[in-house]
Amino acid sequence: MSQVLVLLGAALERIKELEERIRELEHQNEELHAQLAQNSTNSSRPPSTDPPGTQRSVKREVTGKPPGGQPGHEKHERALLPVEQVSQVVEVVPERCEGCGHPLEGEDGEAERHQLVEIEPIVARVTEYRCHRLHCSRCGRSTQAPLPPEAQQVFGERLSALVCLLRGQYHLSERQAQQLLGDVLGVKLSLGMVPRLSQQMSQALEVAVHQAEVFVREQAVIHADETGWKQGVNERHACPAWLWVFATPQVVSFRIALSHGQEVWREVLGNACCAFLVSDRAAVYAGYDVGLRQGCWSHLLRDFKSWSERPQPVGRWGQQLVEQAHKLFEGWHQFKQGALSRPQLQAFMGPLEQSVRSLLREVSLGPDEKSARSARQILKLGPALWTFEDVPGVEPTNNFAEQCLRQAVLWRKSSGGTHSPGGSRFVERILTVVTSLRRQGRALLPWLTQALRALRRGQSLPSLLPQGSV
Repeated sequence: MSQVLVLLGAALERIKELEERIRELEHQNEELHAQLAQNSTNSSRPPSTDPPGTQRSVKREVTGKPPGGQPGHEKHERALLPVEQVSQVVEVVPERCEGCGHPLEGEDGEAERHQLVEIEPIVARVTEYRCHRLHCSRCGRSTQAPLPPEAQQVFGERLSALVCLLRGQYHLSERQAQQLLGDVLGVKLSLGMVPRLSQQMSQALEVAVHQAEVFVREQAVIHADETGWKQGVNERHACPAWLWVFATPQVVSFRIALSHGQEVWREVLGNACCAFLVSDRAAVYAGYDVGLRQGCWSHLLRDFKSWSERPQPVGRWGQQLVEQAHKLFEGWHQFKQGALSRPQLQAFMGPLEQSVRSLLREVSLGPDEKSARSARQILKLGPALWTFEDVPGVEPTNNFAEQCLRQAVLWRKSSGGTHSPGGSRFVERILTVVTSLRRQGRALLPWLTQALRALRRGQSLPSLLPQGSV
């Protein structure tokens, strides 16, 4: 009998172990299913990784109409340039009547205008400087004329600025920039000259970029985000790095760092920064005063959608949170369009805020540990989810910073990163300049040309700051 009890006890212990193992496997299975279900609408994954058939938005209703402009739609035609901007006018006059062939005479005071836009053959201008040496008839000493300051380099400022613009704004590789100059301008330069010109431009931009960084930290609202980068000679020896962006409406500052820690934003913004910071919920921003933060609701919506796809009851709570998030964006869009005043926006958000907080508490106490952990992290932000209600200039999303990073991400994908710290400095500086100039509606090539000219000739540097802010 005792032996039976021993065997029974061992069997029960084994059953207990197997049940525990089954629970672990079920949990792993749920996690794997959740990972397979991830896409750009319910996680931070980019749309390029979505599997075929992923529905990113509500499908449009099928109308049966052919694509393109519909009959009766307003035409959008290119506006004619004023006459003073026209290089040449060609009068096209009919010689004979198209009906009877009789010769035609006279003039048409209201001729139909058509403009053809074309470019002249692009040829680089090459200037040869001949420095003569003359002998003094009095003392016999020979004196050679020095090169003027504008001729100290082999490639002029505008051409050098164009090389850097092709890389920093249009994200061409060094070889592609070299080939374009040869194909379009007929300019031959060695492949090694491209990075040398880039480093010279980086030096020219240093002061202006520092001024831009100071300007950003002094603004009332700053959008921040970061993305992965690589710095190294090749894939085997590449160091993981991060490209940070700190964006304001007119000036955007980029920084490449080997760290993904708080020391980066503390260095850029300073410990005394009291701006409202709009960002995602990355742990790196946890050290920033929560009373001065705004969490990104686009990220929250993706999390809520992910929860809505989990088993009940988390799925039900997630769906309710998705609905609340859509209501929030509806109210915000009405406010932006002027349909709601700020007091009306606050009144609109009040019940919604209570509902979201209550649902988050339910998820935080729910059976799904992963979503519960995320809900607890969101609840810690507290009022940082609703700063946009009260503070002018604060948006409920961090889409602005993500848009500023988008072109940099494309550059990273095409280039694979940078080879050295010097290359990283060029990337962060040229991105700061071209993005800020774009935000201000200023021409890129003339500004870069002036910056390089200032470095080479010892002239005053151009400012990257908006007019009236210096």
